[in-house]
Amino acid sequence: MSENIVLTTGIYDLIKEHLRRRKTTLQEEQILLDQLKGAKQVRRKELPTDVVTINCEVKIKDVATNEEEKYLLVDANQEKVKKGKYSILSPIGLAVVGNKVGDIISWPFADGEKKLEILGVEHHN
Repeated sequence: MSENIVLTTGIYDLIKEHLRRRKTTLQEEQILLDQLKGAKQVRRKELPTDVVTINCEVKIKDVATNEEEKYLLVDANQEKVKKGKYSILSPIGLAVVGNKVGDIISWPFADGEKKLEILGVEHHN
């Protein structure tokens, strides 16, 4: 995992509001609060191209199973899981947002802790 995640100010504020509304588990909340403390906030145009953010497709590998999947991370009101569009505030979105290609993340999903490696990020505008 990166030492510090990189977020646009808008995404930082969105996650803070999500936490304030108690929309996460206690374990997720603690991880996110720790990440936000050290997060580097940037303007959208200053965000490195290898960092996961909203409106990007991220390719992820489950380290334990070597299975690869792609997720398109979108605004919460555009989520369509059957079409592969996941809210930036969904568990997978919160797990990877702000991290970069090459990072390995441990995240407490509902079906158990998983280690995920970010293999690629493609931004959509």
